Amino acid sequence: MEPGLGKTSVVLAAFKILKEKGIAKKMLVIAPRRVMRLVWPDEITKWAEFDNLSFAILHGDEKDLFSGNEADIYIINPEGLQWLMTRGDFKKFKFDVLAVDELSKFKHSRTQRFKLLKNVLTTFRYRWGLTGTPVANGMMGLFGQCYVLDMGAALGRYITHFRNRFFFQRPYDTFGYYLKEGAEQQIQDAIRPIAMSMQADDYLKLPELVNSNVMVDIPPAAREAYIQMEENYITQLATTEVFATSAAAVGIKCRQICNGAVYDEAGEYHEIHDAKLEALDDLLEELDGSPALVLYEFNHDKERLLRKYGEDTPCLGGGVNDTKAESYTTAFNAGTIPILLAHPQSAGHGLNLQRTANHVIWFGLPWDLEQYDQSVRRVRRQGNPNTHVFVHHIMVRNTLDVRILRVLQDKDVTQKSFMGSLKAELLPGLPASSNSSLNQAG
Repeated sequence: MEPGLGKTSVVLAAFKILKEKGIAKKMLVIAPRRVMRLVWPDEITKWAEFDNLSFAILHGDEKDLFSGNEADIYIINPEGLQWLMTRGDFKKFKFDVLAVDELSKFKHSRTQRFKLLKNVLTTFRYRWGLTGTPVANGMMGLFGQCYVLDMGAALGRYITHFRNRFFFQRPYDTFGYYLKEGAEQQIQDAIRPIAMSMQADDYLKLPELVNSNVMVDIPPAAREAYIQMEENYITQLATTEVFATSAAAVGIKCRQICNGAVYDEAGEYHEIHDAKLEALDDLLEELDGSPALVLYEFNHDKERLLRKYGEDTPCLGGGVNDTKAESYTTAFNAGTIPILLAHPQSAGHGLNLQRTANHVIWFGLPWDLEQYDQSVRRVRRQGNPNTHVFVHHIMVRNTLDVRILRVLQDKDVTQKSFMGSLKAELLPGLPASSNSSLNQAG
């Protein structure tokens, strides 16, 4: 279900039904830290329907406070699983239901968080996974997510078997995997019994999305530095020499140069140009105080933005605690602060920023569609009073910036197709026999 359709309250209602029927007693919720802290407690306490459900947050010092107490719902973040499986004495909790919020966090089957959860999957009678972006970066990520739900029934028990069955590699490309002919439809058919998709545009009146590309030109010296890095894996700056050790590193360095600064091998950054800062300044002046969510990519972006707009400019990023983050979002929603800086990893989940704002500005674009899509949806949500949400991409002409946006758009088309194929048809009066044909049509 896409953001805004009430995944959290749906899960709470389903758990309540199981509890009232005596089928389940305790639910474990795994959610990103900010979602764990803000979204789940808020949903449980704000609806009268859930007044009789008690909850405990297993995080920090609170883990020890609640581990011996009884609650209906225990909420933990993925990083807390290590504690839960060892010091927390997992067996004593006797969970019946597992709900993984942002299931895509478990798409990589070789991560520690996946392996920890895999060891206890059989202890749950019900396993639910929630995500609005299941295939943000390709269908390979479905294996881990589906395994959490059915332990391999749909896509197999081993990632190697899944890859061999549905993907192939091209000569001299040892890292890329590509779908075999007909594989996409086969995967969709395999997971259809355990998946349901509801898309916000079908059920909610959302502001219209308007994309705006703000193209900038960089000074000749900066352009030369970019070309040198792209072609030679090395560039000579006025103050130092910067080199990359791999093609992937070249991409990162080139994106940094586009944004206006680049890190050297010692971790120090060197400023090259202010073209994007000037473009952002012009754009904010046009907005004339209208609240804007400004998303940055690198730490040197944040430092330069804070230097330009003031060290006290609200910023959601590493090191910002939940209390301060909540105060920033409250002020932003009230329209009392014109700029909220944020990193996509910090703003991508669990934030509601739609009360007044209708401008999202990308100072630097990520490769990850999930980060991109979820960040935009913090503003384009139900309850936004505006008729349009404007997404501005500040990009350097004829560079990797433009290519990244094109890749994100291509990924979005793929994900929309996938979600459409699993769409839940809940139209009143629709014959049950029609569901499969409608799903096939997407």
